[in-house]
Amino acid sequence: MTLSEENYLKAIFNLEEQTHKGVPTNAIAEMMETKASSATDMVKRLSEKDLLKYKPYQGTRLTPKGKSHAVKVIRKHRLWETFLVENLDFTWDEVHEVAEQLEHIQSDKLIHQLDKFLGYPKTDPHGDPIPDEEGNIAKIEKKVLAELQQEDEGVCVGVDDSSSAFLKYLDKLDISLGNKIKVIEKEAFDNSMVIQVEENTISISSLASKNIYVRKTS
Repeated sequence: MTLSEENYLKAIFNLEEQTHKGVPTNAIAEMMETKASSATDMVKRLSEKDLLKYKPYQGTRLTPKGKSHAVKVIRKHRLWETFLVENLDFTWDEVHEVAEQLEHIQSDKLIHQLDKFLGYPKTDPHGDPIPDEEGNIAKIEKKVLAELQQEDEGVCVGVDDSSSAFLKYLDKLDISLGNKIKVIEKEAFDNSMVIQVEENTISISSLASKNIYVRKTS
């Protein structure tokens, strides 16, 4: 299994989670930032290895074997992100690219010991669930902040956009996992919000509120 093949499996898994149906080759190419022809070649290669199945006009779906491998890569990625933040003083906007490299280490014993060392964490620094050794992924009760109405309250449990730029933006606003958030005002014109984050009152755009996950508390 090459690094490229693992990256494709992970991308297809994430796209399946978003669409819950067959993934178009163009969507795979876009996520992998490559040409559609290159994505098609990889889909064929992975199909020959029984890691996915492709049907014209129905898209691509991972086989149980392909899904298992994709979840394994995702587990390693999220454990490494957690390790980097908790033990090496990385910030949550710095860990993704480093974890992209570390996720391809093939030692099962190392990942088992890493999980044990970290105390079997359930979520990574971005709030995403970490699969267990059997590949089970816990469902986290959440909705985007944009869905809350005036006077609604919740707790920040994750982000949809984990890009460095967005995470740095949240740092400037002092928004992080576990923060209590209350909607003070919601603008009907553009759905921008005035929110209270712990003791601070700030304004955020509609775009930002669509990328923050909360667990509604009232």
